[in-house]
Amino acid sequence: MDKQIQPKKKTTKKMLIWGVPIVVLISVFLINTTRKKQVNLKQDNVTIKTVIRGDFEDVVLFNSTVEPKTSVLVNVIQGGSVSEIFVESGQLLKKGTPLLKVYNPNAELNYLTQETAMIEQINNLRNLRVSIKNQQLSLDQQLLSIDNDFRNAKRQYELDTKLYGKGVIAKNDFDKTKQEHTFQKERNEVIKKSVSEEKKSRDVQLSRINTSLLNMEKSLELLRKNRENFTVKAPVDGLLSSFNPILGENYNQGQPIGKMDVLDGYKLVANVDEYYISKLKEDINGSVAVNAKKYDIKLSKIYPEVKNGQFKVELLFKKDTLSEDVKRGMSLKTKVFLSGKTKALLIPKGLFYQSTGGKWVFVLNAENKAVKRAIKIGKENPFYYEVLEGLQEGDRVITSNYDDFKEVEEINIE
Repeated sequence: MDKQIQPKKKTTKKMLIWGVPIVVLISVFLINTTRKKQVNLKQDNVTIKTVIRGDFEDVVLFNSTVEPKTSVLVNVIQGGSVSEIFVESGQLLKKGTPLLKVYNPNAELNYLTQETAMIEQINNLRNLRVSIKNQQLSLDQQLLSIDNDFRNAKRQYELDTKLYGKGVIAKNDFDKTKQEHTFQKERNEVIKKSVSEEKKSRDVQLSRINTSLLNMEKSLELLRKNRENFTVKAPVDGLLSSFNPILGENYNQGQPIGKMDVLDGYKLVANVDEYYISKLKEDINGSVAVNAKKYDIKLSKIYPEVKNGQFKVELLFKKDTLSEDVKRGMSLKTKVFLSGKTKALLIPKGLFYQSTGGKWVFVLNAENKAVKRAIKIGKENPFYYEVLEGLQEGDRVITSNYDDFKEVEEINIE
């Protein structure tokens, strides 16, 4: 006997109950995945700028400080404690003007001892020179006497020779005269030769003494000048600065106590971000403005050492004749041109670059909806980015921060 099978109504009912929600969820998921991510923002919460075509200047802007073109350090030559101060910082001074005086009793005593010893040596050398000259004078006198004896003997010999030939004088007397003549002649030659050698030796000795005296006198003069080093003097004409000594304060030899600013013009000194160290070159041009007056400058020196993310540069004014508006210590906005002006598509700088790296921006359409668009950025200056691809003149771009919209495709501006 066949058994009747009843339909499974409960199973079908369950499928209907669970199937409908699943289909709904799948539909919602598909809609959400195909729809672009959007966000609504008020116009006051974003910054919108227009892309323009204009002159692009590849420049660097930084603050620089006006300093004298030439400064000379004032150092203490002879160490000691300050006993007198003659001038004040900020004065215009001539070269050699006394600035201050230091006191060092040990050094002064040492100078006196050396001076006394030098004077004694100079006196001894002078006395020795006088003694040598006196000896030379005595020899000259002896030489004259010997030469006179020879001349007398020669004259007598010549006379006796004639008389002996005539038989006037005896042979014995003639022989004596002849012998005396020969003796005086040989004696004169020997003594002259000896005196000549001795004179050469004395001339060398005198020359050495004179050289020693000259050196000793120079040393004495230098020593006396060094004694004047207790008084510190201005090394050049100029403006005294950074000069703040205190009575009784002790300074070591060679220690700087101030500066002399030579009034031959000014230079600019600045610390620049290390990002530009490979971009800046010596002799490139720039400009600064002082009270609405523009001055041309050029980069004269680059210090390659980087400290705290910055490196130092010096710039010179192209014309040393400046107006009275330029003062030492002023801080000036400085512009340096890395290249000349070129026509380019420009977008004003903004915080969007930090969020996107300049790879994309939100561009507004006619419906006031901002849509993400890929772009390519070239060079930059303090005011603009150069746009190479992705934008056109007249496009309106959101330039404010994108950190909260990195995953958003469209922004509705209300």
